[in-house]
Amino acid sequence: MVFTEALQRGSLETIRKSPKADLHNHFVLGGSRKYLLKQSGRDIQPVMKPLHSMEEMHAWNAANIGNFFDNTNGRRMLIKAAFTQAKEDGVTILEIGEDVWGLGAFFNGHIDELVDAFETAHKEIAPEIELRLQIGMSRHCRIDYLEDCLSHFWGCSAFYSIDLYGDELAQPIENFIPIYRRAKAEGLRLKAHVGEWGTANDVRRAVECLELDEVQHGIAAAKDASVIRFLADHRIRLNITPSSNYLLGRVADLRTHPIAKLYRSGVDVTINSDDVLIFDSDVSKEYLRLYQCGCLTAEELDVIRKNGLKSL
Repeated sequence: MVFTEALQRGSLETIRKSPKADLHNHFVLGGSRKYLLKQSGRDIQPVMKPLHSMEEMHAWNAANIGNFFDNTNGRRMLIKAAFTQAKEDGVTILEIGEDVWGLGAFFNGHIDELVDAFETAHKEIAPEIELRLQIGMSRHCRIDYLEDCLSHFWGCSAFYSIDLYGDELAQPIENFIPIYRRAKAEGLRLKAHVGEWGTANDVRRAVECLELDEVQHGIAAAKDASVIRFLADHRIRLNITPSSNYLLGRVADLRTHPIAKLYRSGVDVTINSDDVLIFDSDVSKEYLRLYQCGCLTAEELDVIRKNGLKSL
């Protein structure tokens, strides 16, 4: 009742007090802008109108972030900013992690040093949050390069999941099958970005090839009833980021965002931030925006919030 009434009153402050999950957060761009301003002096302003391509997003990133944080201290600052943002937003489950290339670039190739950066920030800033540490991979990278990087991650019990992101058209999803088979054997939860720029069929193929448990985005699935049914029947979770989808031009507006169709068709969906610094998209704002534009009811949003907190 508290959460639904807060949505109806438009009380962002009260919405923040309700527990929620953020299962799709790229910590490099997912932190508190107030924290980063205080710590670094950089006043990072979000995008205010839709972009037309990923190239425009990369240009924004270069202009606003650049290589300022591309060192060990900068990386640790971004991690702390992510926990600060999550704490301020009432997030109680936070899934974040480092790209495999970052191990050598920022943590001297030592997996314990990388894990310590996240666990120390977690304990110092928000120990009450459940941290789900994730292994990240960029889709444009060569498979042999990724396998070499991943050799340092395998066997480390600190990690909860693995994710694949970047240009969906960079290379066939089938190329990643050996990596995902190993990740499954390691007991990791299997995730990948797909269906943000690709097709509904791309979503299904990725789930089948990689045996995914969850899809980051997956909104293209809404265009094919058979894929919707496939996702619902196989209980594949879609971790959706509405403002990101809108500001990257993947949907016309939030009112007609496909999350409503997917949810009402029985697909397990969650609402997440993606890149807070770019899209001004903390999770509480995402819930409020979807309610105020008429995409989903307060009661539906509360069910989605509670589902995101459940262990699968």
